[in-house]
Amino acid sequence: MYPVVRLAKELVKHRNAPPLKLGETHVSHHVCWPWDIDVFLEMNNGRTLTLFDIGRMVLFQRMGLTGTMRRHGLAGTIAGSSVRYRRRVRAFDRIEMRSRVAGWDERFTYAEQSMWRDGECTSHALLRMAVTDRSGMVPTARLAGILGEVPDLPLPDWVRAWSDAESLRPWPPMPF
Repeated sequence: MYPVVRLAKELVKHRNAPPLKLGETHVSHHVCWPWDIDVFLEMNNGRTLTLFDIGRMVLFQRMGLTGTMRRHGLAGTIAGSSVRYRRRVRAFDRIEMRSRVAGWDERFTYAEQSMWRDGECTSHALLRMAVTDRSGMVPTARLAGILGEVPDLPLPDWVRAWSDAESLRPWPPMPF
């Protein structure tokens, strides 16, 4: 079940936080509750992705993107992701989440997110995001025009390499 109460709490908590520009980092703090854990008594990988969702929603709210996109009939979607899980997060652990827009190319915008416990990274995600309207995907040049003045945010080499590798992946996949 999607944690709508947790999402609402984060949106309300950060509603008066200073606005963020593209590339700036939103920092939030969370607790791994018993309903977030799996049979191994650690945060479920699906819940990690859900918390990353919440972090991005608040990031976009603080950047002013949510309202702008609604006014122009736009919606956002995840078009791909890569996640590294490196340290366990157990029940009642306190974590810090960091979320930022890492850059964009002609078609996609990329977000980078990480979770930290006691100064050590527990997981790191790279997400490829698309903006859509009724006609389909919106090119990032059109999105930049809607948003107004957009700073140049070059795509890091490692993000571009991941995106290039993803373009080699067959779609649809071969049946197996």
